[in-house]
Amino acid sequence: MSTHTKGVAPYYFIPSPSKWPVLAGTALLLTMFGAAGWVNGVSWAPYLNGLGILSLLIILYNWFGDAIAESEGGLYNKRIDNSFRWSMSWFIFSEVMFFAGFFGALFYARQISLPLLSDLDGKVLWPDFGSNWPNAGPAGSIDPFTSMGPFPIPTINTALLLTSGVTLTIAHHALRAGHRAQTALWLFVTILLGATFMGFQAYEYHHAYTELNLKLTSGIYGSTFFMLTGFHGFHVTMGAIMLSVVLYRVMRGHFTADHHFAFEGAAWYWHFVDVVWLGLYVVVYWL
Repeated sequence: MSTHTKGVAPYYFIPSPSKWPVLAGTALLLTMFGAAGWVNGVSWAPYLNGLGILSLLIILYNWFGDAIAESEGGLYNKRIDNSFRWSMSWFIFSEVMFFAGFFGALFYARQISLPLLSDLDGKVLWPDFGSNWPNAGPAGSIDPFTSMGPFPIPTINTALLLTSGVTLTIAHHALRAGHRAQTALWLFVTILLGATFMGFQAYEYHHAYTELNLKLTSGIYGSTFFMLTGFHGFHVTMGAIMLSVVLYRVMRGHFTADHHFAFEGAAWYWHFVDVVWLGLYVVVYWL
């Protein structure tokens, strides 16, 4: 992607024109058109959605592959490293705002909407409506369900994620000390803990649907519960994929004690996921 001499870092690396951004945008467009058609019952839409997702994965694989080749070829210096850090920081900030929207919706429903709907004016429309939480809506409008408590699975998952943050930090220190085998070991343990977390969450969802009758359609409680926990689970999955790529690169001999931003970026993302879970654990399961 560049005309610079391999192995010699320029003052500031400027890549040659790339086809990947426009291809990624096209794949995303196909994905969204397919998703929109799918929810509206268009017969061919699921195939278009699948094609868009598959195309995007292939594009990202090659795009990141080019970036890795440039990094390993010695084309990146501290200025490029700094730009990557700022980019990852702003990306994580956007994710913070993403979850803030869902936490804000939960706060609004519990602290503002419910008291308003249960005041004197609301009693005229729904005499039996109460402002208690979890809320099942006006009588008879939502099937009865049981809310999800903090024990045992959410508490176990909290311990798993907190432990994974510790193991990831150990792996980072091992990499900075030049102990590649220890880095790979603790990275693998971190990924395993994340996979175990997802396994428990899948079991929790099955339990919620089959035994508690708690579904996405179970009023505002069901909506906020599955949106918050579901998107968090998606982020755990993405974080585990990122760490798996980093583990593969460690095993291939990539990174040095002073040059390993890919590891650090994935670690930042994983710690962000940990922090979000702590807030979610308290607000969704305890309060």
